Amino acid sequence: MSYAIGVDLGGTNLRIAAVEERGALMEKVTLGTQVQRGRDYVVGQMTDAIRHVITKYQDHGQLIGIGIGVPGFIDMDTGTVRESPNLPGWSDYPVHKDIESRLGTKVVLENDANAAAMGEKWLGAGRDTNDMVMYTLGTGVGGGIVVDGRLWHGMNGMAGELGHHTVLPDGHPCGCGNHGCLEQYASATAVVRMAREAVAKGMSDALANASRNDVEFSSKVIYQLAIQGDKAAQEVFNTVGRSLGIAVGNMVNALNFPMYVIGGGVSSAWDAFHDSMFEELHTRSFIYRVTAPEAVKPGAKRTIVTRALLGSDAGLFGAARLPMLVNADSAVPAEQPKEGVPGTPVAGTR
Repeated sequence: MSYAIGVDLGGTNLRIAAVEERGALMEKVTLGTQVQRGRDYVVGQMTDAIRHVITKYQDHGQLIGIGIGVPGFIDMDTGTVRESPNLPGWSDYPVHKDIESRLGTKVVLENDANAAAMGEKWLGAGRDTNDMVMYTLGTGVGGGIVVDGRLWHGMNGMAGELGHHTVLPDGHPCGCGNHGCLEQYASATAVVRMAREAVAKGMSDALANASRNDVEFSSKVIYQLAIQGDKAAQEVFNTVGRSLGIAVGNMVNALNFPMYVIGGGVSSAWDAFHDSMFEELHTRSFIYRVTAPEAVKPGAKRTIVTRALLGSDAGLFGAARLPMLVNADSAVPAEQPKEGVPGTPVAGTR
């Protein structure tokens, strides 16, 4: 048996999984990411947990390699996190070099949304297609582009920043410096902001009560009110849908891919925003109108826009998949890890 280790490093949780080569989950470990203690502590916590998993399974099969998904803008040429809003103190941090030196073996580093896209391509909604786009609607909005079964990185690894496509010129300011980014209208943070704006305008007593009485006034609470019929909450998710419809429509027009997958925590509110998303998508993209499932004959090529299937595990599975792909592509003999570090390293890196 061969297996890989996947790591999903977030601002709140650090998750590590051992995944068998055919996709079976062997083990999953979840720890709190104590970002307030600094990056050295977080990386040390991560590498210690990886060593623990390797040691546990050293007699169970061959370790293919280690893949790590990290949030933020990553320069793949240098393995440097240029900026990560969820990991304070990580700006211009050569994380790839640091992790490799601590583990004494090579790893594959990837943006977390790209890792999630690879997970959905491998085992989720995109398993039957080689070309797809994924949107991850979480605290922010990320994205990944898969071309011919592999992640599309652009010239230095920063391709797929779909959350920073403009959907409303001169709209709400974004942390990236732009205005009107998709992230400002389709993320969990945006849902809460828009709901608070509705409360400030006196548009909903239910939202006002929830914002006062619920310690965690979250997108989930707002979704529940929308499902219960609160008009202001419903309009928040209509805005989410319209914004996604604009963004996805532009990607359909540009790429003409067969599949666009919507994942991340906010995707659990699919029934609250999908009608407005598809309405906007029909308006914005002629290509979608003529290739939508209802517009083509059975068996003809069509454009699918759908929910992700793997939930929060997409990034874990995708991170584990990365060294498998590198190992398959590379004919370079594997290096031996440094003494005292168990396991066989991946034969290659990004």
